[in-house]
Amino acid sequence: QVHLVESGGGLVQAGESLRLSCAASGNILSINVMGWYRQALGKQRELVASITSGGDTNYADSMKGRFAISRDNAKNTVYLEMNSLKPEDTAVYYCNAVITTKPRWTTGNYWGQGTQVTVSS
Repeated sequence: QVHLVESGGGLVQAGESLRLSCAASGNILSINVMGWYRQALGKQRELVASITSGGDTNYADSMKGRFAISRDNAKNTVYLEMNSLKPEDTAVYYCNAVITTKPRWTTGNYWGQGTQVTVSS
């Protein structure tokens, strides 16, 4: 059993910053890629950023330069620092992780419950 728990969402004004956190817990053997996705009302879920266990990062073009993803492997936690937020960044942000679990070394794709980020103009 694996759980991803996000925190840090909220309501901010345009131009402000937020930091999201996502902690994975459970029968974890190893975590490969961790990432953040978002889904705005009426739109499809889209990748925001991802990071491998080795620290290689990947960003959606519209987030480059404003958002920064990082992770603490010892804490099984991934972070998303969001700066210069815009109203169009308003969405539910979901944590995602590819995790190998004990004892059978089964690899699965896991999602958090989502955290709302609202940016007012």
